[in-house]
Amino acid sequence: MDYLEVTDSVSSNLASIPSNYSRLIARILGLRMQDLPQLLKTTELTTEQFLQENTQLTAQQQISILHNALALSDDIAFGLKVGQQLTPLTHGSLGFLVNSSSNLLMAFKAIQTFTPIILNFSKVKLVENNGWLECYYSINIDVDEEIHRSLSEASIMTFLSFGKYILGRELFEAQISFAHAEPNYSELYLEFMPCQFEFSAPQVMLKLPMSVCLIPNVSANNKNYLLALRQCEMMLSQLRSEKGSWEQQIQKLILSRPPGVLCEDEAAAALFISKRTLARKLKQEDTGFRQIREKILSQQAAGYLRDSHISIDSIAALLNYHDSANFRRAFKRWFQMTPNQYRQNHKGE
Repeated sequence: MDYLEVTDSVSSNLASIPSNYSRLIARILGLRMQDLPQLLKTTELTTEQFLQENTQLTAQQQISILHNALALSDDIAFGLKVGQQLTPLTHGSLGFLVNSSSNLLMAFKAIQTFTPIILNFSKVKLVENNGWLECYYSINIDVDEEIHRSLSEASIMTFLSFGKYILGRELFEAQISFAHAEPNYSELYLEFMPCQFEFSAPQVMLKLPMSVCLIPNVSANNKNYLLALRQCEMMLSQLRSEKGSWEQQIQKLILSRPPGVLCEDEAAAALFISKRTLARKLKQEDTGFRQIREKILSQQAAGYLRDSHISIDSIAALLNYHDSANFRRAFKRWFQMTPNQYRQNHKGE
């Protein structure tokens, strides 16, 4: 039995869960604007904050929204319905990374490593066992049985969705285990899952033959993979660093967008403060918006030069420099050498 690398999750007390999942829940419920306070009960979120694209939730806020959603829904298969709507693109940089992976094994390794950036109270562990890949899903905080069942259903549906995208077909070979007892709507599982499943298992798990996991992804794209990998690595690194500083909040905002896109006005608006207030708070931490932005861009640029053979013009485009000459000037300012010189000096690292 070969245990693959397992990565610890980040603190569940940190507001890092994308709010787009909860807005999707609101759409599935068919809620109108005036109905949103019912979904947000006990979260201390205003409707305005909830509708902001960059609002992020704590684990407790996310669980409260799920509780409220289940109370508002009259659909016994709500968890399955939510999972069905969680397409790969719903998951931002992680979805982009998975879609670009060379095969399902690499995709599930990405899910294992970077699940904390989208759901900080969940964990995925991979075990390679006698020709099978076992993908275990667990929740790191106490939740009631109904919430656990709904999260398990939605997560397994997400695994199946990623698999369908990469293989271009359903995962007929999969074997699924749920930890909850068989629900009274279990016949509906047949409509959502094209494979074998069981209930009352020791752990939540999706199991696949390794031969299926190694089938090449015809949509694999190495440039996109490296771009998304760099984004996910930096997001995870920031989540594990200092908690609550203004610098860390700006880093998270920058990393949640394509490279070089976020401006200072948009960052201030996302944090519900003025641009002047943001500048003052960052100055108190001996930094500034431009300094943070350039630090991230320089780290991403250096990573591409060290870890890939992508052309310098392509790296400039990936970092949203419309003129590669501007990128080269910026790079020389950051590292006191040209991109070509940096690549040559760090070859083989």
